[in-house]
Amino acid sequence: MSKAFYKETRAWLEELGLPGGDVYDENFVSDKTFPDGCQYRFEVPGIQGPGVMKTLLEELDRMGLYIHRVTQTKGIMFLTDEEISTMVSLAKQYQVDLILAIGPRATNDTSASVKTEEGMRMGYRLRGQDQIVRAIEEVKRGVRLGVRGFLVYDEGCLYVLNKLRAAGKLPADVHFKMSAHSGHGNPCAGRLIQELGANSFNPVRDIQIQMMAAIRQALDIPLDWHTENPKSSGGFIRHYEVPEMVRVGAPMYLKTGGSVAQTHSWDSTDADAKKRAKQIALVKRIMDEQYPEAKLSPKGSISL
Repeated sequence: MSKAFYKETRAWLEELGLPGGDVYDENFVSDKTFPDGCQYRFEVPGIQGPGVMKTLLEELDRMGLYIHRVTQTKGIMFLTDEEISTMVSLAKQYQVDLILAIGPRATNDTSASVKTEEGMRMGYRLRGQDQIVRAIEEVKRGVRLGVRGFLVYDEGCLYVLNKLRAAGKLPADVHFKMSAHSGHGNPCAGRLIQELGANSFNPVRDIQIQMMAAIRQALDIPLDWHTENPKSSGGFIRHYEVPEMVRVGAPMYLKTGGSVAQTHSWDSTDADAKKRAKQIALVKRIMDEQYPEAKLSPKGSISL
């Protein structure tokens, strides 16, 4: 889109350190990296328990592949202490970051609003201060069991968790990952999430390349970007766009394997885990072929 229009408004945004519009420049390449100097890492979301996590990591190992992050999306409240401890041990054994989702969330609440067409706009946000209290309890429980990565769905919850971390109530090395289910898709929202204390930011799943380039200009924290999606969130697969995603969005976690699931909280089977591992191989093939100069973080190069 031409930037010949709305020049004053675009200038105001640039004065605030924000891009004046989406970035259509085909020569734009992000010069930001992870602390190890690399541009991208792999993440497999939707791994809901220790059994399927073990199968996934063993299958990747068999294939000569590795990932950097495993994310459980159903909620800590659905896991026993033993299950959480096992997942923490597996993460250490295979040198991956473990991210557990904070529950409860809107879909677990007594309100029927979220189940209506109107209420879908709530995402997974929390209703009432008691739900904030319960969410903090989820994080405290995870921390006690050795978890240091948490998936956050509510901006207010992120705000208070960051304050508690800064005050020493939570460990300084705790990592907060903002979910795509919060529905953010522009540089201004991304900057706000960064300022609220997020350590990585996941924009909405169908964000386009020129939009992502603008988001990257506004943020310093890593971006999480879906290379594919469950049926419930569109089901689209973007493997052939991945080189461009990394080019404009680095440092970036490539969230891969989601199309295997039907929903965000899908209980993957061992067979599903192997299919998710295959998706990693498919994306890596495209990166190796089309963008070999892009640097993939080595195994064990993790953030938590």
